Amino acid sequence: MRAIIMKEFGGPDVLQLQEVPDPSPRAGHLLVDVTSAGVNYADVHVRGNTYLAPVSLPYTPGNEVVGTTADGRRVVALTSGGGYAEKSLVHKRAAWDVPDDISDHQAATLALQGNSAWHVLFTTARLMAGETVVIPAAAGGVGSIAVQLARQCGAKVIALAGTEERRQLALELGAEAVVDSSSPNDLAERIKDAAGGPVQVALEMTGGKTFDAIVDALAPRGRLAVYGYASGEIAQVSVRALLERSITVGGFWLPSLYADRNALPTSMKALYGWVRSGSLQLIAGGTYALREAAQAHRDLESRTTTGKLLLDTNG
Repeated sequence: MRAIIMKEFGGPDVLQLQEVPDPSPRAGHLLVDVTSAGVNYADVHVRGNTYLAPVSLPYTPGNEVVGTTADGRRVVALTSGGGYAEKSLVHKRAAWDVPDDISDHQAATLALQGNSAWHVLFTTARLMAGETVVIPAAAGGVGSIAVQLARQCGAKVIALAGTEERRQLALELGAEAVVDSSSPNDLAERIKDAAGGPVQVALEMTGGKTFDAIVDALAPRGRLAVYGYASGEIAQVSVRALLERSITVGGFWLPSLYADRNALPTSMKALYGWVRSGSLQLIAGGTYALREAAQAHRDLESRTTTGKLLLDTNG
């Protein structure tokens, strides 16, 4: 089969298309003929050797796939790598049948980014109706879904985005107000101005000075849910700041739910229903041929893409 192989860590050019053996069967797993593989910022961290879970080289990135099983089922699945390939071995517990009225693009978007948005909002941040929540990268894959889910639950959304186009998209998706996140300077004050005061809940995935600014924007007893560090800088939390305002900080990493028998099936069922009803709009960010994986990474890192990026294994 064809697959994207990394033999070293580095820039996008380390992603090389090669012929490799098919995955070997394993108990409890399904062999999927992949039609689409999702591209996520976690893959950028893997490529740069800054991911939470270390990987051994050579390595095939990719943590979500859509495709068919040997018995003809169309499934979407989460993987621990191996997604950028024509075939992928997936655990049965992290694979779900795709209903006929859900497209491959919709299924791929929901598996990693939809589930992440759901659980970072409702499992980690415990967002409730009537609260104000800050959502970063609000036009991106996770952010664009989180804006809509938060609005559906009755929260007021302050969306962060780095360009005017992306801020306009966040407003169209239901954000109450938008804030330019291209610079952390005065970001806390600009968030509070947009919200009409400190906020009860915030999501954070940038790190560095942006992390500090978002902590500063939280109200006493505020809750912060951290699910990434796109800047590459892992912030050092000021315990003094947490104590002074009784702030709660929770981390979220989707693989921590893979072994849970109820969490992801529950959110996938709900997300399918919201898409089916028209309550959740999924943004297509572009589809690349498998051989164009490096370009997909360049575009994702440029912070100019919106929505979900996919690799087509036929290309």
